[in-house]
Amino acid sequence: MSEKLFLAIGEAMVELSQAEGGLWRMSYAGDTLNTAWYVRACLPSDWRVSFFTRLGTDPFSERMLEFLGSNDIDTQFIARDPDRTVGLYSIELHDGERSFSYWRGQSAARRLADDEAALEAAIDAAAVVYFSGITLAILEPDRRTALLRLVGKARAAGKLTVFDPNIRSRLWENVETMRASLSSAAATAAIALPSFDDEASVFGDADIEDCAARWLRNGAGEVVVKNGGGPIAVAAAQGAIRRMSFDSVKPVDSTGAGDSFNGGYLAARLGGASPEEAAAQGHAVAARVVRHPGALVPRDKLGLTG
Repeated sequence: MSEKLFLAIGEAMVELSQAEGGLWRMSYAGDTLNTAWYVRACLPSDWRVSFFTRLGTDPFSERMLEFLGSNDIDTQFIARDPDRTVGLYSIELHDGERSFSYWRGQSAARRLADDEAALEAAIDAAAVVYFSGITLAILEPDRRTALLRLVGKARAAGKLTVFDPNIRSRLWENVETMRASLSSAAATAAIALPSFDDEASVFGDADIEDCAARWLRNGAGEVVVKNGGGPIAVAAAQGAIRRMSFDSVKPVDSTGAGDSFNGGYLAARLGGASPEEAAAQGHAVAARVVRHPGALVPRDKLGLTG
């Protein structure tokens, strides 16, 4: 049996956000890293949370590696690439609205699946394997296929495999490839965590129940359809699709809301909670996160245990 190891696979980036006096504040983020962060915050200490990616050997990559390690995110599965560096994005505010600019073409994470033996070894060591649509989108097509094959093998072996499609259309070659890849990923996912707005825009889902049903048809075992603070759908292959609503929250910064929901949800499920109970915890974690600026809110500001 695999040890209690939660493995997140994806891209971590340097984040630059505007600060006072025309200065910029540097931090780190990335969808799979964000979820790993909140899983670590919510899980007990007998669980190990690891991040699988590739970084450069430059100072920014070194600082990121140190940051992860100092925050109890295990780095043993992070490879280094002397020819590439870490991706970067900036956040700017214009009349209260956020806009993003990205520089990720040089990201070493685009080659995270090049060493297939290392990827397979990391997956084999894990009890939980978590990845996203962004993870898939940044890979070359053959490496994307390899990752899906290995995750599908892990699911067949009884590991908990989790997929958040986290649709970012501009990262994909074309819409057809994106739709096909996301649908293929469903069959590898014991748990799928889609977001309704993204899914409806790409697949034309009529409502959250329609979205959940499509993911189940495509092979996902359990589905939670997030909905930007609105009602969510919780579904399992052998059960009814249940609609759940929670108290609304006025966000200070919605960055990382869905990723933190995922972290709270998965930690609760790993602790034995039902999908409905886990959804309530996911909402509670996200409600705290959106009251703070930034994607990675320090644990001491969240009141979480782990």
